[in-house]
Amino acid sequence: MTAPHIIQVALPVPLPQLFDYSVPSGSVAAIAPGTRVLVPFGRRKMVGVVVRNAKHSEVPPERLLAVIEVLDGAEPLLDSSLLELLHWCWMYYKHAPGEVVASALPPALRKARGVIPKAPVQYRLTADGQQRLRLPPGRAPVQYAMLEVLADAPASAGRLRGVGSQWRKTLSSLQDQGWVKVEEAPAEEPRFSAGPSLVPDQQKAVEAISASLQGFSCHLLDGITGSGKTEVYMSLLEKVISSGRQALVLVPEIGLTPQLLRRFRKRLGLEPAVIHSGLGAGSRLESWAAARAGRAALVVGTRSALFTPMPGLGLIILDEEHDASFKQQDGFRYSARDIAVKRAAELDIPILLGSATPSLESLHNAAKGRYSWHRLRERATRAPMPAWRVLDMRQQSTANGLSLQALEAIGETLQRGEQVMVFLNRRGYAPVLMCHQCGWSGTCQRCDAHLTWHRSASRLVCHHCASQRPAPRMCPDCRADALAGAGEGTQQLEEALARRFDDVPILRFDRDKTSRTGVMDEQLERVRAGGPCLLVGTQMLAKGHHFPEVTLVVIVNIDQALYSADFRALERMGQMIQQVAGRAGRMEKPGTVILQTLHPDHAALELLLRQGYEAYASWLLQERQMAGLPPAGYQALLRAEAHERSAAERFLGDAVGIFPAGETRIYGPMPALMERLGGRSRMYLVVQGASRTALHRQVDQWLPVLRKLPSARKVRWAVDIDPQNL
Repeated sequence: MTAPHIIQVALPVPLPQLFDYSVPSGSVAAIAPGTRVLVPFGRRKMVGVVVRNAKHSEVPPERLLAVIEVLDGAEPLLDSSLLELLHWCWMYYKHAPGEVVASALPPALRKARGVIPKAPVQYRLTADGQQRLRLPPGRAPVQYAMLEVLADAPASAGRLRGVGSQWRKTLSSLQDQGWVKVEEAPAEEPRFSAGPSLVPDQQKAVEAISASLQGFSCHLLDGITGSGKTEVYMSLLEKVISSGRQALVLVPEIGLTPQLLRRFRKRLGLEPAVIHSGLGAGSRLESWAAARAGRAALVVGTRSALFTPMPGLGLIILDEEHDASFKQQDGFRYSARDIAVKRAAELDIPILLGSATPSLESLHNAAKGRYSWHRLRERATRAPMPAWRVLDMRQQSTANGLSLQALEAIGETLQRGEQVMVFLNRRGYAPVLMCHQCGWSGTCQRCDAHLTWHRSASRLVCHHCASQRPAPRMCPDCRADALAGAGEGTQQLEEALARRFDDVPILRFDRDKTSRTGVMDEQLERVRAGGPCLLVGTQMLAKGHHFPEVTLVVIVNIDQALYSADFRALERMGQMIQQVAGRAGRMEKPGTVILQTLHPDHAALELLLRQGYEAYASWLLQERQMAGLPPAGYQALLRAEAHERSAAERFLGDAVGIFPAGETRIYGPMPALMERLGGRSRMYLVVQGASRTALHRQVDQWLPVLRKLPSARKVRWAVDIDPQNL
């Protein structure tokens, strides 16, 4: 009897292993690594991806289950280079292989019935069809009209749709008669448009990066806000696409995608394939398939687009590389920035990381010579950087969080016909609803957080676990009619500014306002149309947007970051301030930034405003170096959560006791900055050391023993490599 062929399959289950299955001998050639298969798993049938072939299995032959169905054709969905990258990912991030591999598939292909859509087709006139056109229309004028449409060039079904009321039947008839044939449509040809003249810094960066397009290199494009980083991207994309290769552009947020797409269409003359979680399953699958087939020359997407198969990939660009959104915070906790660098290295292609406020990790690598460092220190429009006005709020009276000086400046700017941005990274009406009689405040029953008051909806909402309840009309404790909001949110600012400047459009940009499809684009178009208006918003306004008419930015409150327990808080505060400030004065009119703070003398704030982000980041790097913190050192967290704090504490205490000896040290247990979230207590251990290799070696020794701890079964736990949040 012939021994069964064995394959190892990655299944989307939270288990740290691949699973062996047998394959009938006649099916071996059809099941290459990267192919989807339907297999039995317990009482279920699951879709998995073949990772490798095996000569033997630890499972006895009589217990080895057989593949039910091969779901793909001869060509695997995922190529060998992508499978190797995914293997590196699950080894590096210590995550279940099946969940890592599943992240590389669009949701539609994670189901057995999911199939790759066929390539788009076009219709071409045959020689017989050309001969028919030389004759009169006769009794078939509609058929003749369709042949005339095809006379000059092949056409898609969309172009033929308007020819007659039964165009499908007409087209089918023409094919039956041999006058028209169907063929796969060629990839869209780009039509490049000339861009603006590059300033010297831009030109120098383009030339340096262009010289390295034939092999791996990592470039940091460190450009102040308004310095024209996107035009550098455009110039490089034109070179790559014109050579017949593909490019991948990653952005941190869906909100940045529409404006970037608009610029790409105009400048490159093609329709980018778009991949992000906000798309419908069908649209996402079509973009993924076009990229995999090589039809899409340019793919633009968020974090998850990183794993898109692209056979002709020649360049990867990460815009706003510093953004925390590039790090997945649950499940498969990966850094898209770091994996993108790894993918570029494996494919031997260049990668470009762009930011006005680079992460300390990227600046550290650039300073060490691992990345080529390209500085853009001049705005592309030659406009000067905005002037700063720091308002000491200890000596200011306020109205809805805005000082009288800020309100006067807003009024003067609007009277000049210019635009104003008011930034507050806190949505809702007020962060707390409080009783001024007894001190009661609305708190979340599931999280260590106050409920945000959304006054227009009369709801109290937790912005951490999304639980909500009706806002009470009277104090639940003392029954006094003394409830009022404490603090400010974007909704309150919008209402207050609308009362004061009732003749000017007020446009609010936050998740509550722009969640409906099209609202964000509609409001951005109103801003671009010009004329005085007030923009009120959260961090979605802070980066990537070009508002030519905005000349004043008011930053309402950033003080909480100055004394945070998170060692990354000052880095993120500096990035946020610089990004928000960069929206002001980007064209010929000078810009001003008003910063309201209770701590105008804080050393970090003074350094940032007087010497700029580069000097500020250098100071932060020195602080990290002295403390051995990333990027000077390396970290992993063992996170644990449970309904009862004692269970999490017990598990982490047991974990400390079995941590293997070595160079790397372990600290904790300690509570998360927000200990209770969604009804669970969260705690963690910090694993920290000066050697990445030593840290991974000790964690790899630790994990198998951790899984066997009895206390591990009573908590949810996960290892977070290179964590970004505590």
